Amino acid sequence: MSFFKKKLGIDLGTANTLVYLPGEGIVLNEPSVVAVSESDNRIVAVGLEAKEMIGKTPDDIVAYRPMKDGVIADYRVTEAMLNYYINKALGRWNIWKPEVMVSVPAGVTSTERRAVIEAAMKAGAKQAYIVKEPILAAIGAGIPIYDAEGHMVVDIGGGTTDVAVISLGGIVASTSVKCAGNKIDSAIADYVKKTYNLGIGDRMSEEIKIAIGSAVPLDEELSMKIKGRDLITGLPKIMEIGTNEIVRGINKELREIIKSIKDVFQETPPELSADIIDKGIIMTGGSSQLRNLPELIYRRTGVKAYLADDALFCVAKGTGIALLHLETYKKSIIAKR
Repeated sequence: MSFFKKKLGIDLGTANTLVYLPGEGIVLNEPSVVAVSESDNRIVAVGLEAKEMIGKTPDDIVAYRPMKDGVIADYRVTEAMLNYYINKALGRWNIWKPEVMVSVPAGVTSTERRAVIEAAMKAGAKQAYIVKEPILAAIGAGIPIYDAEGHMVVDIGGGTTDVAVISLGGIVASTSVKCAGNKIDSAIADYVKKTYNLGIGDRMSEEIKIAIGSAVPLDEELSMKIKGRDLITGLPKIMEIGTNEIVRGINKELREIIKSIKDVFQETPPELSADIIDKGIIMTGGSSQLRNLPELIYRRTGVKAYLADDALFCVAKGTGIALLHLETYKKSIIAKR
């Protein structure tokens, strides 16, 4: 019965938004992009359709990413985007207002949290629950968060890297740094610009990162052809680039991510640190899939790191599980009726 689908989990990310329906799994996975026509302030496209337009729009159409560093930067556009996703996930004929659970970064302020709740309520939720991302990532990765033992989760998304130590259902130590997938993409674009005088767009940098990027140098390099604009002649140009150059180009960003992990270790009580050494660090989020990132973390911290299954979907899966067992997870949830 489609009538009873009254719960939705939303992983509201800087780069992508995922919608999870308990019982059905992930029903929607689209970029967090909205295209707005400036002349009449109208929303032209949302999600995949809008992402296709990035960098290719005429003057009066602007493709916005309303989420900046994991929090709402543009309130009105975020509300429209949520509304679109809720309606798309539930189907056009849905008359029920759903209960919605939204993920927020660990370092979110109370004002930012309220903005997410308000946006969800205005977008048509009957009730909105807000849960911190590392907790949802841990639930989605299958970690027993209510046990009296420490688990470290490193959730690397598009806008933020969230590092948290979880024990007895709560966050014991955490940090959230605004350095993740998007910063890595910009670093690649900067490196190519400085080294080869070649201008490349966001989408090209992301393709390079996924196709040949790595956190540690490789003996057998991968390489790919990249297309862009020669900044000296202004003409289109194609050239080849290899993995180890990319490793050099993104070194600073990776150092920042490692530093955030070390900072959290410094705040962690010794008993929990001992648990983490035994169990290792669990990595979730799309950008944690960068080649050899677990290896780099192991080299720098001495603690083994593992990529969770379906790393990209852990937070979304976590919202689904938490919605099915609201009572169990009550402690970790902030609700608004």
